[in-house]
Amino acid sequence: MSKKPILEVRDLHVSFKVQKQLLQAVRGVSFDLYEQEILGVVGESGCGKSATAKALVKLFSPHSTVVKGEVIYMGSNLLDYNEQQIQKVRGNELGMIFQDPMTSLNPTMRIGDQIIESYLHHTKSVKNKEAREYAIQLLELVGIPQASTRIDEYPHTLSGGMRQRVMIALALAPKPKLIIADEPTTALDVTIQAQILDLMQNIKKKTGTSFILITHDMSVVAGYCDRVLVMYSGKVVERASIDQLFKNPAHPYTKGLLQSIPRLDMPTDHPLIPIEGSPPTATESITGCAFCNRCKVSLPVCAKEDAVLKEKNNGHLVACWNEREQ
Repeated sequence: MSKKPILEVRDLHVSFKVQKQLLQAVRGVSFDLYEQEILGVVGESGCGKSATAKALVKLFSPHSTVVKGEVIYMGSNLLDYNEQQIQKVRGNELGMIFQDPMTSLNPTMRIGDQIIESYLHHTKSVKNKEAREYAIQLLELVGIPQASTRIDEYPHTLSGGMRQRVMIALALAPKPKLIIADEPTTALDVTIQAQILDLMQNIKKKTGTSFILITHDMSVVAGYCDRVLVMYSGKVVERASIDQLFKNPAHPYTKGLLQSIPRLDMPTDHPLIPIEGSPPTATESITGCAFCNRCKVSLPVCAKEDAVLKEKNNGHLVACWNEREQ
C-alpha cells in the first residue's frame, strides 16, 4: 500500500510476571494499519491476539506486565506515554470493544448515561442536552430500534446482540480514528454475529473509522476484513490480503486452519482435516519454529532456528523455512 499508515506496530513484545517468571505472550509482532481498513487478527486461543490488542492502548499494569517495542500513532510511541498522556488517546483516538458486553457495561447505569459520560469526558464544551441527542443518534446508527426510548434502559434488559451494539456505540462516542474489536461476536448466535459485523463495515464506510478485528473464526476474516495477520504462539506467521490468504495460503499453520473448517468452494463430501497436537504453553521455552512439532512438512532447520517474515509476493509475507526452499 502506498498510503501512510495511521498506526505502526514494531517488534512488540508482551511478557507477564508470574511467580518470579516472565511468560512471553507476544513475541516480536509488527504490522501497519491504514485508514478505512479492517485488519483481521486470527489464531487459536492463547496465541497472543488479545494481549497484542491491550498492549496497543496500554491496558496492562506495569507491575505485572513487561511491554517492549513501538506503537507509533501520530508520530509518537504510545508505549512511552505515562498514564495521564495515554488516557487522552485511549477512547478519544483509539477505542475498544471487549468480548463480553455484560461485564464491560456498568449494570447500575442506564445505557444512555454511559454513552453520554464517555462523550462528555472527551468533549468538555458540549451541554448535556446536546450529548443526549448525540447518544440517541449513535444508538440509531448501531441499529437500536426506538433509540429515544431505549436510551433510558439498563444493560440487563437488553439482549446480547443489543448490548454489543451499545458497546459499539460507546466506543464510537468520542469519534475515534481506530477501534479495536476483541472477539466482539463470541457470545452471539450466527445471525446476530452477521448483523454486528455488517454494522462494523457500514460504520467504516460512513465514518472512516479503521478497525482491528480479533477473532478465531476464519469465516469472519474472509467475509469482513481487508487484510489479515495469522498469529501462532505469540508471533505473526503470515500477513496477507484476504484474496492472497484464501487463494494461496503459504504457512502450514494457515493451511491447517483452512483445511479444518467447512468452505463453500469445497465439495460437500470433502473431509475436514484437524490440526493434530496442541500449541506450546507460555511456560515452555521455544527453540526454532513454535509450530514445528505439529507441522507435517517441517525441515531439520525448523527445530533449530525460527524463520522471520519474508515477502512472498506483493505484500504477502510468511515466516516459514519451507517457503525459502521453494
